[in-house]
Amino acid sequence: MHILRSLGPAVASASPREAIRAGFGAFIGLGLAGALLLLPFADKSLGFYLVAPFGASAVLLFAVPNSPLAQPWSAIVGNTVAAVVSVAVCLTVADPTLRVALAVGLAIVATILCRAVHPPSGAVAMTAAMSPEAIEALGFWFALAPVAAGTTFIVALATIYARLTGRHYPIRQFDDPSKQGTLDRNPVERLGLSEEELTELLGRYRQSFNLGVEDFARLLGAAELQAATHSSDAMTAQDIMSRDLITVRENSTLSEVAELFKHHRFASLPVTGPDAKYLGIIFQIHLIRQAREDALRLERGFRAAFKRLLDSNWDRPIRAGEIMDVAGPRATPQTPIGSLVLMMVDSEVDAVPVLDGDRVTGIVTRTDMFAAMARSFVRHGD
Repeated sequence: MHILRSLGPAVASASPREAIRAGFGAFIGLGLAGALLLLPFADKSLGFYLVAPFGASAVLLFAVPNSPLAQPWSAIVGNTVAAVVSVAVCLTVADPTLRVALAVGLAIVATILCRAVHPPSGAVAMTAAMSPEAIEALGFWFALAPVAAGTTFIVALATIYARLTGRHYPIRQFDDPSKQGTLDRNPVERLGLSEEELTELLGRYRQSFNLGVEDFARLLGAAELQAATHSSDAMTAQDIMSRDLITVRENSTLSEVAELFKHHRFASLPVTGPDAKYLGIIFQIHLIRQAREDALRLERGFRAAFKRLLDSNWDRPIRAGEIMDVAGPRATPQTPIGSLVLMMVDSEVDAVPVLDGDRVTGIVTRTDMFAAMARSFVRHGD
């Protein structure tokens, strides 16, 4: 049974949305790279074309962008160094079997020494070693184009795509500013461990190729919070959530939303459809951003912007559904309080809706969290 389990999947399951995000990114990246590298006026003698290892690089860059093996240095330097090594081998070794094995083996050694391990670089080396005629014609130019130029282009596309889809690429750095732009660590990452200590831990367990220091800190912080939820008196969302909800409809105007914020002094309002179906949530910051956008339009052109304001506020008011957040965190009644804390910290939100199926049954705000923590402190103090 143990052997059978070891033969099963070792990677955690991913959502269909993430799978589509990664696959579509690779489609766009390789499609644009192919379109630009294969333009009619591109001189193929200069090596402007796609090679098979780019597909393997795309898997890393678009599917696992947080992996150290997928970072720009690893991808560009790794593929380029492997290409240089394999060209040298290809020009000096005649036997095909020895040429392929030696090219791949030396490429692995070189990329490790350059701290540029990138699995597709092995495919780069093999591609060169199996194409002696092409390498004889291109020589070391093969390392520059298509390998270095093509990899750089795909890395640039992956960087843009990650930003557009809410992912981090290149990898987070341990000394990056916090989300607030200060030198303090993000709350979840305040572990009391230095970058050197975390790096040493990754090296001790031979995980340096699999995880960056910043993401390691985030995982440790998340694990600590999750472990805290295992205490015998751990509370869940249903224990602390607000149940008497004030909600707005998708077609509610912003003036109606603002009036509810003012009257109830809430920081957030769920947007619901028929039968309390959850559609999204509006935070006060959404109204502030909308007001700022209108003010900027006024600065750019008073007359046009004033007409737009009149049209939006009288002829076609902006509705709640146009500015609500639909991608924020959500909880269930059984979600532990520790997980709620992590959701609020990671997503920088003031409230998390609690859903039973697709119906909103409550909401947990920061105020609810503080009150629950205060009660817990009092109980433990007794």
